[in-house]
Amino acid sequence: MRGHLHARPHAHAVAAHSVRRLSSRHPPKQAVLHTHSSLGTEKKVQQARCAATNAKAGGAGAGGGGKEEEQQQQGASSSSSSTPGDNKKKQEAKNDSESSPSEPEEPAAAAAAAAAAGAKQPKEESTNGNGKGDDDKETAKAKTTKAKRADSAAPSAEAGASEPTPTPDDDVLVEVDNDTNEKYTVVSIRARNRPGLLTAVTTCFRDLGVDVAKAVVDMEQDDVRDQFFVTTDGGSKLTDKTTLDSVSSLLETVLKSPNLLGGPRSAFGMARPYAVNATNDRTSMSEDERHRSDLLYTLMDTYIKNDVLSVQESIVNHVEYTIARSRYHFDDFEAYQATAYSTRDRLIESWNDTQQYFHDQDPKRVYYLSMEFLVGRSLLNALYNLNLKGLYREALEQLGYNLEIIKERERDAALGNGGLGRLASCFLDSMATENLPAWGYGLRYQYGMFRQTIQDGFQRENPDYWLTLGNPWEIERPNVTYPVSFYGHVSAREEDGRQIFVWNPAEQVDAVAYDNPIPGYRTANTINLRLWSAKPSREFDLESFNSGDYVASILEKQNAESISSVLYPDDRTYKGKELRLKQQHFFVSATLQDILRRYTAQHGSLENFSDKVALQLNDTHPTIGIAELMRLLMDVYKWGWTASWEATTKVFSFTNHTVLPEALEQWPVELLQELLPRHMQIIYDINWRFLQELRAKFGNDQAREYRMSIIQEGDEKMVRMAHLALVASHTVNGVAEIHSELIKQTIFEDFYEMYPKKFQNKTNGVTPRRWLAFCNPPLRNLINETLGTDAWISRLDLLEGLKSHADDGEFQSRWVEVKQLAKAKLAAKIKELCGVEVSTDALFDVQVKRIHEYKRQVLNILGIIHRYDQIRNMSEEEKADVVPRVCIIGGKAAPGYELAKRIIKLISAVSQRVNNDPAVGDLLKVVFIPDYNVSLAEVIVPGSELSQHISTAGTEASGTSNMKCAMNGCLLLASRDGANVEIAEAIGESNIFFFGYTPEQVAMARDEARRTASERSMASDANPAEPPLCAFDPARRAASAPPMAEPLPKSYFEGALVADSLPSPSLSTATNAEAAAASASASPITHIPSESQQPAPAPAPAAGTYGGALPGRLARVVEALRCGAFGDPSAFMSILDSLGTEEDLYMVARDWDAYVDAVERADAAYLDRESWTSMAIQAASRMGPFSSDRAIEEYARDIWSTEPCVYDPAANYPDDDRGDEAHRKKRWIQPGYRHQRAVPSGVSLEKLG
Repeated sequence: MRGHLHARPHAHAVAAHSVRRLSSRHPPKQAVLHTHSSLGTEKKVQQARCAATNAKAGGAGAGGGGKEEEQQQQGASSSSSSTPGDNKKKQEAKNDSESSPSEPEEPAAAAAAAAAAGAKQPKEESTNGNGKGDDDKETAKAKTTKAKRADSAAPSAEAGASEPTPTPDDDVLVEVDNDTNEKYTVVSIRARNRPGLLTAVTTCFRDLGVDVAKAVVDMEQDDVRDQFFVTTDGGSKLTDKTTLDSVSSLLETVLKSPNLLGGPRSAFGMARPYAVNATNDRTSMSEDERHRSDLLYTLMDTYIKNDVLSVQESIVNHVEYTIARSRYHFDDFEAYQATAYSTRDRLIESWNDTQQYFHDQDPKRVYYLSMEFLVGRSLLNALYNLNLKGLYREALEQLGYNLEIIKERERDAALGNGGLGRLASCFLDSMATENLPAWGYGLRYQYGMFRQTIQDGFQRENPDYWLTLGNPWEIERPNVTYPVSFYGHVSAREEDGRQIFVWNPAEQVDAVAYDNPIPGYRTANTINLRLWSAKPSREFDLESFNSGDYVASILEKQNAESISSVLYPDDRTYKGKELRLKQQHFFVSATLQDILRRYTAQHGSLENFSDKVALQLNDTHPTIGIAELMRLLMDVYKWGWTASWEATTKVFSFTNHTVLPEALEQWPVELLQELLPRHMQIIYDINWRFLQELRAKFGNDQAREYRMSIIQEGDEKMVRMAHLALVASHTVNGVAEIHSELIKQTIFEDFYEMYPKKFQNKTNGVTPRRWLAFCNPPLRNLINETLGTDAWISRLDLLEGLKSHADDGEFQSRWVEVKQLAKAKLAAKIKELCGVEVSTDALFDVQVKRIHEYKRQVLNILGIIHRYDQIRNMSEEEKADVVPRVCIIGGKAAPGYELAKRIIKLISAVSQRVNNDPAVGDLLKVVFIPDYNVSLAEVIVPGSELSQHISTAGTEASGTSNMKCAMNGCLLLASRDGANVEIAEAIGESNIFFFGYTPEQVAMARDEARRTASERSMASDANPAEPPLCAFDPARRAASAPPMAEPLPKSYFEGALVADSLPSPSLSTATNAEAAAASASASPITHIPSESQQPAPAPAPAAGTYGGALPGRLARVVEALRCGAFGDPSAFMSILDSLGTEEDLYMVARDWDAYVDAVERADAAYLDRESWTSMAIQAASRMGPFSSDRAIEEYARDIWSTEPCVYDPAANYPDDDRGDEAHRKKRWIQPGYRHQRAVPSGVSLEKLG
């Protein structure tokens, strides 16, 4: 028993049981501790240890050693002529050949031996010199590389030297004093100050069985003068001469080692140089404060070591001390938790240092405000970004666990729903990678949106209990709490000659911060995502409880916590609207209070606040923050209106993501007045001043004022939140070129005329790390090998080098092999989730996104029914020419969006019939993947071959799944909408299957629909105004739909979906004969064009044709649905009734023929697999412009006016391999350039294309 390190009894018995358990799972790898030692120094350390042990045992011999010492001497003699590298190879070969691991050395001895031999610490890396990734083989060892050293710190070539030769500055003094203190032996040391020194000294004491009762740490410039008050493990002073000599000898050996503590990496980890700077201001400190500061620094002056043994120790420590499980008995989930905590430890180190660096550099900060952050799983993303994935895989394998298995135990963070939240997460990843001084702010939803299940074909919403078992990635900050107020009234008073408004709230809740470190890719910068959770101002009403009102005692707690419980509460009711507005105000109020508090803490006041802060509004949800910032500046910080408005309009910028109503929020004035009375006052004031400005520029134009006013007049006054954002923001941007032009011509036309310089375009992007490099390792490895570098992971334009290989037969074969691996993984997931077996030889056709009318999943499923009908009516010879297809659809419908839920029911009904029809077999399968999330997308995207992005032109702002799929070698079937147009410009229109109306043609068709509706209306009070997009009014649709025929019995359809001899129901103004003729003329699936050239856009709609006959092929599909071929038709009537009428706002009928033709062109292209593969490679190679890194660089340059702030822990060490100027100061892009960054040395630009 040494000191307080008491042995743990029964460990061997439990361990034996554990080994038996592990052998039933995976035979654990042999744990090997690699050491690179100078055997002479090791001998001296061993002698000192043995002397101390013998002295404690009664002096059985001071030297010890015996046969072991003789063997060490022989080893030293035989290795004296070898280089340290040779010794390393011999030792590794020896370890690999032994059947059981040798007993590891004591820490101090191993450290001293490694130091004397000049050992350089390993650094795990994910690629080797050939660009091959660490996932080439599942059993690959963690790779290591030696860290560079200064020439002055290089070890002696004589590896067998008995003692290192001290350098001139190694002035080491060790004194052992038993006279000064009555209770303790005082050990004083003087040495050069180097990182890890205190750790080395305390390790020596521990190895010698000496307890340290007190330490006085004193640093003077480059020297330390430390005192340690020590005792034996029994609490008495050290009196034995042999023990005293051993202490002195071992400490001198360790302290004189030139490499143990030299340079940025020591035997105890990489130095934390910034911590040195944090202790520089010592002039104002008292002596006690200085000693305390020195002690705090030296206790943790190095980073956690990254080697297999250190990682294993960290994981096992968390198993035992964090999650309180036995290290001999922990399952895969507990292994995941411990691994996550171990990884988080390393993130926290860089997170703390990064924030301190930002504080001292004081750059302009960026704060990204978003109601959603769809981050997905964090474990692999963090390990990849930290360059530790291979190391952790190896460490876990030796413990008997598989990283690929335990990562599946992580739950997706339920912090978002769709593209908005996923974009925000991609942006945070790029902000960290680009070294921007940025933070994200959002809400910590307890249950997310919902967990989707499918029962009887219908969506069912269940709470997503993602936090039930804890979230190891978050750090609760109970000390960072802010009050957020609601309701009440506003009073006014005079103060210093001016009127001051005081909000007297009736309700108050607390916002508690939870921090989530966000690491950049291969950079020391780790930024923060701060999420807010709502808590009651008082946890429990004891007075109500004691009086017997038990419900009231907990009501306040429940009401408060409901604010951050669910993402996007159903707002069909007044209470739902109130909760959603409450949620938004809670979010922005806590965020702005935090930003202002942190700014004043650093700067002492709010001076220059608007020059040092940028606030980005991600869509309209955080817009109430404009009124909240004005309130805080005026009412709390006592600024006047002019100064407050000037600061507000300088810091806010606004990103608009769509033209649909749910993004252009409006709140009833009555609701805002009740919930946030002070904010309503401020909004009225902003609007009054804005209308004055409007009149000054355009005169007394009441129609313009009505269109542009923040307050919408009418029977129910509404606050237009998008207008508030437009007025108060210095910049407004769209997210794709076509979208940015569209908003300037339509919904924001008047604002563009007034503020033309405010408007910009910033096309969205996705992180190539999660969505290519990390989710598709086989493709990453192929790209690395082909390009000879992995630099493309942070400079996506380098993929252009793949273009020259697009027609190379050997490269195509390897590309197809990679795609087949991804398809096999996706097929297994489909089998797991849906119970459907699919063939990987089929074309995988994917549409995964939020279920919405404008995204037109209806068009897709109607096309699938048409394909099914054709296959059933084919002969066996004709079926031989059909391209097999697996149609994969996934996405969630909002709980209050009934029509979207019916679309899911339709998809489920079709899949049920198609997948169980033996006449079709593997020629067609349809699956709806439930509960679509980021983790599922990471499987679906790599396995997709054709991805449908078929929204009605002019409705999708950008889209990002199109970018993810194209990066992974998937071709797009797309409408001319959102970013599809820019993708086509980048990859070439020959590599995309376009179809359908343009936005201009859609507008013309809708104008015609309005005219038709007006002419048909017989009521004098008919309103010819265009109905809002996505408005669903079943009664209105039913009134305008053609009369329905009685459903025909299913017995009529025993051989075919639709019997040609049966009379067709009246679908439109077309006669039954016309519909039958159109159906008969429909081309079968085998008659597909031989070329995949793009058709011209559809002709402009002719006047008076809206509401005419359905296209023949579509009429046949609708007839099959109405007649019950896919189950009870009443479930689908609300979908079908609008087709061919003015209610078909999303042009399903008008785009039908063009869509079916595009599907057939894709079939024809897939038949020529070489051509298809070439198209896929070309598409992937040209996706450089769609990296979120490029998007963030443009935001930073054009909107936020901020620059990278690169924290580099190696910057103070010019001899370290990461301390070069190019690494620390990345070049910033200039206008017209995309993602400039230095190409790694040794990489040929010609090879990269």
